[in-house]
Amino acid sequence: MPYERYFKLSNITNFVQICISIFFMAKIVWLNIPVYILIFSSCSSSIRQHKPSEIPRLKFLSEYVVPYNLQFANTTIGGLSGIDYNPQKKEYYLISDDRSEKNPARFYSASILINNNKIDTVVFLKNTFLKDQTGNFYPNSLHDPSHTPDPEALRYNPKNNTFIWSSEGERIVNSKKIILENPAVTEIKPDGDYIDTFRLPPQLIMHETENGPRQNGVFEGLTFSPDYKSLFVNVEEPLDQDGPPAGTGDSTGTVRIIKFDIATKKPVAQFAYVVDPVAHPAITPSSFKINGISDILSFDRNKLLVIERSYSTGRLLCTIKVFIADISSGENINHVPSLKNKQVKNVSKKLLLNMDDLGIYIDNIEGVTFGPTLSNGKKSLIFIADNNFNPLEQTQFLLFEIE
Repeated sequence: MPYERYFKLSNITNFVQICISIFFMAKIVWLNIPVYILIFSSCSSSIRQHKPSEIPRLKFLSEYVVPYNLQFANTTIGGLSGIDYNPQKKEYYLISDDRSEKNPARFYSASILINNNKIDTVVFLKNTFLKDQTGNFYPNSLHDPSHTPDPEALRYNPKNNTFIWSSEGERIVNSKKIILENPAVTEIKPDGDYIDTFRLPPQLIMHETENGPRQNGVFEGLTFSPDYKSLFVNVEEPLDQDGPPAGTGDSTGTVRIIKFDIATKKPVAQFAYVVDPVAHPAITPSSFKINGISDILSFDRNKLLVIERSYSTGRLLCTIKVFIADISSGENINHVPSLKNKQVKNVSKKLLLNMDDLGIYIDNIEGVTFGPTLSNGKKSLIFIADNNFNPLEQTQFLLFEIE
């Protein structure tokens, strides 16, 4: 994700603000007050069906933090950027955004033990390395920067027992070097072996000129449609040709959500989605700040849960908002090369949850999945935070009950 490259203790002021944030976290982390948020009434087979007059609610239950730099199977746990659940095996799949720097690019299988409707522990069961078309592990940026992956999202397909994962690629253009690596959506076997890559729409090709994806702001989240015939993949930040990224105040950004056909692996539609402004000002006006989509989750034929993650330099906490987006409300922009100075019908969205309202420390939430049925018979939702392998950040799991 973008801010991992900008998070630096560059001055005393920034350090003091981080210390204040840590103190604040310590003061509030003991709270265990249930928080209820209204959630949209449309449901799928993944959620208990409700009558039209009922309004489901999302109840915060608990959090769990994995120890920093936990070692498993000769790898370092961290950078967990995506999560998915396999109810048949009661397993979770967690992809790391390690760009083969600490260990080869990989995902983990894990068990999340829930007792009394709270996360008791997270047990890592297996590590699976991702492999390229040649059958080899992916290289790091020192050995082969043009083929180094940037894993961000992972979903399991129970229809054919395969996985699909996304990479943001790379775009470095300066006087010293030029590295252009396209983002990718790749299908793999359970053992990590490569199967095939989805075809990119022309708007998503990397260029030396300011036309195409921004560096580290591309394929951050993905999700299957309920029938597993389609795949939705979101761009985190606006493409260069679609306008500027979100800023503070009333400054928004328009990102693309791409719909792929699973059978042909071709893009069949794109939709414009407007993200909120950055939630808080950065430590200085010129400091790094961002708001973009960190993950999406399908729960109905045309409905997506959309996670917007806002970060500003000088704050340790992130502002995480969860929206419900109606894809059917937006027009297909698959053949629209640029959104600048062009009027299109955007996807509608409705705010479900602002995690600032929970009264707890919230880190860099990058993944979400439906979890198991709880002991009271209600469904669950689990979020995961990417710690960027940074000791000041957390690999944080958040458990919610869907009422």
